Amino acid sequence: MKKVMLKTSLGLAVTLASTQLFASGFALNEQSISGMGTGFAGRSSSADDASTVFGNPAGMSRLKREQVTVGGAAIIAKSDISGSGTFGGSNDGDMVPTVGVPLGYYVKPIDDHWAFGIGMYVPFGLVTDYEDGFAGRYFGSKSEVQIVTLQPTISYAFNDKVSIGFGPTINRIDGTLESAALNRGSPGSNDGKVKISGDDTAIGYNIGVLVQATDSTRVGLTYHSMVDYKLEGDTKISGAGFGPFNGSKFDATLKLKTPESVDFSVTHELDANWTLYAGSTWTRWSRLEAITVNNEGVPAPLNPSLGQISEEQNWHDTWAHAIGAAYKLNKQWTLRTGFSVDQSPTNNHDRSPRIPTGDRKVLSLGAGYSPTDDMTIDLAYSYLWEEDTKINQSSPTKGSYNAKYENSAHGLGASLTYRF
Repeated sequence: MKKVMLKTSLGLAVTLASTQLFASGFALNEQSISGMGTGFAGRSSSADDASTVFGNPAGMSRLKREQVTVGGAAIIAKSDISGSGTFGGSNDGDMVPTVGVPLGYYVKPIDDHWAFGIGMYVPFGLVTDYEDGFAGRYFGSKSEVQIVTLQPTISYAFNDKVSIGFGPTINRIDGTLESAALNRGSPGSNDGKVKISGDDTAIGYNIGVLVQATDSTRVGLTYHSMVDYKLEGDTKISGAGFGPFNGSKFDATLKLKTPESVDFSVTHELDANWTLYAGSTWTRWSRLEAITVNNEGVPAPLNPSLGQISEEQNWHDTWAHAIGAAYKLNKQWTLRTGFSVDQSPTNNHDRSPRIPTGDRKVLSLGAGYSPTDDMTIDLAYSYLWEEDTKINQSSPTKGSYNAKYENSAHGLGASLTYRF
C-alpha cells in the first residue's frame, strides 16, 4: 500500500500550490507577478524588478536602486472527471482547494559592478485532496507537501553589456501523503489508510547570463540546477484489513531528484511604448524514471507490499514556449499580455490520480501601476486549459481505476515593488 503514497511524494504536493498550476509536471511558474502578466515570456531577459533573483540572477545588475518585491498568486482549479474503479466510488472532481503561492525578494546594488539579492519562493508543487469514497482512492487520495526555497544571490556586471549572476538554493521539503488501503475481508468498504510523512533540506543553485545585444534587445540564459533529496520520515498503517498490525508505524526513506531546467529568452523594446518578449524552457523530467522507497522494520507478512517498493514513472523531457508583449500606456500604467504552451512529462500508461495532467495552454493578462517612482503594483490573471487526459491504472492488490480528466484553472496574482 505504501506504493500508492509514493507517487504523491514524487509529485511534491505543496499546500501552497495546486495540481493545475502553470508549468509542466509539478514545476511552478508563479515566482514573479510582472512575469505572470506576459505568460512568463522574457523571464530570463526582462529584469523588471527584484523577482529577477529567480528569473535570472544576472538581471540584478539592471536594478540601479535598492528594492523589495513581495506578493503572491491564488489558484482556482477545476477538474471534470468521468470514470470508474473496480470497487466503486465517486468522481466529484473537487480535488484541488483554492490555494496561494507566496514570493518575496530583496536586491541591493553595491557598486557599478556588484549587486546582492535574496529571494524566497516555491519552485515545485501540487496538492490533491479527493473526496471520501473517491473511485481511485487506492491509487491516491490526499497529498500535502511544502517546498520552500531560499536563495542568496550575487551578480557582477563586466560592463554595460554583459553581466552574470549566481545563487545557491536552500530547499526545504516537508510533507504528508495518504491513500486508501483495500480491506480484503470486505472489498470496497471499511477501507484502511496508509499515511507517510517525511522531510529533507537539500542544496542546489541558479546561474544566469544577461547580454544587452543591441540598444533595444536583451538576451538572457538561466540554469536552475537539479536538487537531490532524501526524505526521511515514517509510514503509518491503520484499518481492520491490516489485522494485528493495525496502527503500526515504520521508518521510511525516499530518494528523488527535482529536475534541472534551462530558460532562454529575448526582450526587445520595439519603441518607446511597446516591448516584446519570447522565451523557451527545457526541463529534464526524464530523471524521473522510477521511485524506490524503503521501509524499515516491516513484519514478514507485510513485506511483499511494504518492504521496498519501486514504481515506474517513465517521464520524458519537456519544452515550454511563450510569447508576450507590454504596452506603456502612460507614465503610471503598463499593460501586459502573453500566451504559452507547455508539454506534460507524463504518459497515458503511467499517469495516476496524483498528477493527472496533460499538455496545456495558458493565456495571461497583466498590468503594472506606478503611482510614484518609488512604488509599482503589479497585477496578473491567467487562464489555463489542458488537453483531456486519461488514467488507466491497475494492480493485483488494488483493482483498477480508469478515468478521463478535463482540467482548467484560473490564476490571480498581485505584488508590490518598493524602491528605496
